[in-house]
Amino acid sequence: MVKLTPELINQSMQYINPCRDRELDLRGYKIPQIENLGATLDQFDTIDFSDNDLRKIDGFPFLPRLKCLLFNNNRIVRIDEYIHESIPNLQSLILTGNNLQELGDLEPLTHLKNLDTLCLLVNPVSTKKHYREYIAFKFPNLRLLDFRKIKQSFRKESQEFFRSKEGKEILKDIYKKSKASANISIENKSQAINASPEEIQKIKEAIKNARSLQEVERLTKLLQSGQNEMMEIE
Repeated sequence: MVKLTPELINQSMQYINPCRDRELDLRGYKIPQIENLGATLDQFDTIDFSDNDLRKIDGFPFLPRLKCLLFNNNRIVRIDEYIHESIPNLQSLILTGNNLQELGDLEPLTHLKNLDTLCLLVNPVSTKKHYREYIAFKFPNLRLLDFRKIKQSFRKESQEFFRSKEGKEILKDIYKKSKASANISIENKSQAINASPEEIQKIKEAIKNARSLQEVERLTKLLQSGQNEMMEIE
């Protein structure tokens, strides 16, 4: 495994891809977690994390330029519930070959208002009953799911289904699983860094308002490590 350091980021291949977007290639390093992305200075439209050992999508600083993320062939089981605050303009998310289990695990992605392309092929969640209907219902701006277009007629049928008695019962069960997962995530994070959710949010707001790379990196490390310095953030 290789730690994602600022040095690795700066040494990795960077190029203009066929879509004419600036891309950072971090494929195949067996990176275990996302960190130190403040070193990118928000200069990339696309970052390719394929063929690594990532288990969670988290650890992003505020990167408003980022539009596309590739996570093919990792081990992702969880998505940070605040991901929309770090990468608010994400349009395309490719998660082929991961380990997302439940429809409720996708809830954090519903807050990404610009997301129009999502791929979950070769994830257990993609085999769930009503999978495609649920995605069409929960992601009104999504155009492509698993590289297939979501037709308006199908979206309308999905909306009608989830407004039915059967559909509401299914949603209730999905929300129950999603809420339980979110509560565990918040509790674990708060315990791990010895901070309340309010203190965590305070750091995240400070990261969003940071004016230099050094400040972004310091605050990101602070959020990940939970040092007592968090109380000094104004």
